[in-house]
Amino acid sequence: MKVLFMGTPDFAVACLESLLEAKYEVCAVFTQPDKPRGRKMIMTPPDVKVCALQRNLPVYQPNTLKDGKALEIIKEYAPDVIVVAAYGKILPKEIIDYPKYGCINVHGSILPKYRGAAPIQWSVINGDEETGVTTMLMNEGLDTGDMLLISKTPISLDDTASSVFDRLAKIGGELLVETLKKAESGELTPVKQDDSLSTYAPMLDKNISEIDWSKDALTIHNLIRGLYSWPIAQTKLNGKKMKVYKSAVSELKGEVGEVVSLSPLTVACGNGSIEILELQLEGKKRMDYKSFLLGHHIECGTNILEE
Repeated sequence: MKVLFMGTPDFAVACLESLLEAKYEVCAVFTQPDKPRGRKMIMTPPDVKVCALQRNLPVYQPNTLKDGKALEIIKEYAPDVIVVAAYGKILPKEIIDYPKYGCINVHGSILPKYRGAAPIQWSVINGDEETGVTTMLMNEGLDTGDMLLISKTPISLDDTASSVFDRLAKIGGELLVETLKKAESGELTPVKQDDSLSTYAPMLDKNISEIDWSKDALTIHNLIRGLYSWPIAQTKLNGKKMKVYKSAVSELKGEVGEVVSLSPLTVACGNGSIEILELQLEGKKRMDYKSFLLGHHIECGTNILEE
């Protein structure tokens, strides 16, 4: 089976590597254009491009798929199937309809829940106890195609979006290979999604990173876990921005925003409290709470929301 691969971030790299390890013929790779990153805005290639070039695969980075040029390239390679994993572009109908086995998408949720750009992060933010990967046949909608195979994994209270992301990337690669094998042997039975059960997982932005201490401790803990490793949950301490990287739930009580313990650094919420285990104060390095308290005098009873 000849495969044309479309993907961009590190989640997709696991799928590409799984295809190569399973000895599939990957004829070409499509990925997003290089983008400026970091404070110095250095042009940086996507993770998939780096992997593909290391494997000596042809790489294409079109700005659009709608002008017909991408389809011309695809027809030159004549793939049996197009595999899509976190590519970041909507495929036009003429591309979706071209391959013999269609376009198969690897999506990081148990569909129809969490259609959209950030399914993994939102599953953690919403406190789900389980997530997974779904392979599906693509159509013109946003993650609305018929489901093929699903693989599930639990989410613990210690998981972050980053740890779940890594786990699902590995699961996704394995499930993709299984899906292609069953497609070749005719063992797949596509299942339509129940649209009434769908939810949308929009792209994350910094606007949701502010901690609302009036909420309950578990809700705040889930936000902190879900925003790791970007954009990172944040609050204020004596008027300065403070990022919170790692937390735990505590049953200690106090006024909203009040420091109720220093071992570990614990702040009261609307219900219960949050142990702040790793943090970064504006202008300082990231550190654990013990290192932070060595250099910053904070007393129990202090309200971190007061300037």
